[in-house]
Amino acid sequence: MAVKILIVTGDAAESLEVLYPYQRLREEGYEVHIAAPQVKKLRFVVHDFEEGFDTYTEKPGYTWPADLAFTDVVTEDYAALVVPGGRAPEYLRNDPEVRRILAAFAEADKPIAQICHGPLITAAAGSLAGRKVTAYPALELDMKAAGAEFEDSETVVDGTLVSARAWPDHSRWMREFLTVLRGKAPVV
Repeated sequence: MAVKILIVTGDAAESLEVLYPYQRLREEGYEVHIAAPQVKKLRFVVHDFEEGFDTYTEKPGYTWPADLAFTDVVTEDYAALVVPGGRAPEYLRNDPEVRRILAAFAEADKPIAQICHGPLITAAAGSLAGRKVTAYPALELDMKAAGAEFEDSETVVDGTLVSARAWPDHSRWMREFLTVLRGKAPVV
């Protein structure tokens, strides 16, 4: 039986931050499921920087089906969790089911990979206090308010919590996450 990994996301998630770990983890031999508020075709976005803009811009991205709804997630069935960024975490953090999922993984000390705005969900679940993290740099104050020590670097590993700033950091983020994951839940 394959080791299962869960990705929690929703509409307006950053395309690359969902699909890169999805494909990378499958390539390693893990079974990956995507959970969302409901089972449907999710609509992702692409964030990028353009000259003359003070912040990133957003364009339509890929679509991808969710495998299951948050309410149907049995956390004990999964070895690790991936929390992508984009705008999705801004509204997902208000969902008690996604907070339940996140808290269960954190309390069980299962590997969690979070990127960009994904740590907003981890913060809402009360799972960042005393942890060292990175996130999209504009979230520094949010991370500190959640009780975390913020470091503006490509990737931060704190035990089983692996965080990155944004999609340009994917290679190191997944390399570090896979190191943690192989130690806790190797593919057999």
